[in-house]
Amino acid sequence: MKPVFQEKIWGGNKLHTVFNFDLPSEKIGEDWAISAHPHGVSVIENGEFAGQRLDDLWKNHQELFGNQPEAVFPLLIKILDAEDELSVQVHPDDAYGQQHEGELGKTECWYIIDAEPGAEIVYGHNAKTREELAAMIEEGRWDDLLTRVPVKKGDFFYVPSGTIHAIGKGIMILETQQSSDTTYRVYDYDRRDDQGNLRELHIQQSIDVTTVPARTPELNISEVKHGASSVVTYLQTDFFNVYEWQVRGSLDLKAGAPYTLMTVVDGFGKLVIDSQSYDMAKGTSCIIPNGIANWKIEGNCDIIASEPGMKA
Repeated sequence: MKPVFQEKIWGGNKLHTVFNFDLPSEKIGEDWAISAHPHGVSVIENGEFAGQRLDDLWKNHQELFGNQPEAVFPLLIKILDAEDELSVQVHPDDAYGQQHEGELGKTECWYIIDAEPGAEIVYGHNAKTREELAAMIEEGRWDDLLTRVPVKKGDFFYVPSGTIHAIGKGIMILETQQSSDTTYRVYDYDRRDDQGNLRELHIQQSIDVTTVPARTPELNISEVKHGASSVVTYLQTDFFNVYEWQVRGSLDLKAGAPYTLMTVVDGFGKLVIDSQSYDMAKGTSCIIPNGIANWKIEGNCDIIASEPGMKA
């Protein structure tokens, strides 16, 4: 997949310094690594379908994806570079998103690629009722309302729709999410854009969709060793299943879903399918399509992989 870069007020240039991407500016916040969303569609870089868009493949070559019934490709993979704080925000579920925005809701999860010392995220809130939530937002009682959590490299967080959250300054993450670009801003630190205007907030929508009281999902993370390599299972949900492949030498893998998405977050490796091999540097993203039952990763690398869940 050819990366699609998104300029953000909070972005920086670590996607160049860490992943060696050629960036169009010094304020790139997001690499949409695998996307069929209309706001940034991936283009296939090699093989039989080189030059074609992922959304077109989903529409016209469903055999590549196991003939799925969904109208749109359900997942979106991003790498985010938070040079500054992201806005405090919340995303709707599918029902609200479809009704009010005409697209899927947004449940997501984060793998912390790197974090500066002292970095933290906003993850949840302390309001006990929706009325209390509205009052605390109206009064700007952010220290009382927001739950902050310190993070470090290798941490993992599940962020279901309805979760108030924000990625903090100095954090780089791999985000696996539903294919949606609907974000409701609760608070933005009174920042102004290039024209000097305060960025739009979405207070009523945020109050409508926030889960009250907050619920912290329980994770059941497991690891299976394969020699020196290992497979870590982070999540298995209706929306997506997410894994980390820690490759130290080689790792044999097999399909567990109609198709598999993968992004190299550290190191270098080779993807081997039958007699074909493909180099994968840090930042490489690809899709293993339907019909490929087995493959091997060789090298020394860490890969975040995902596949559609039962609902997708």
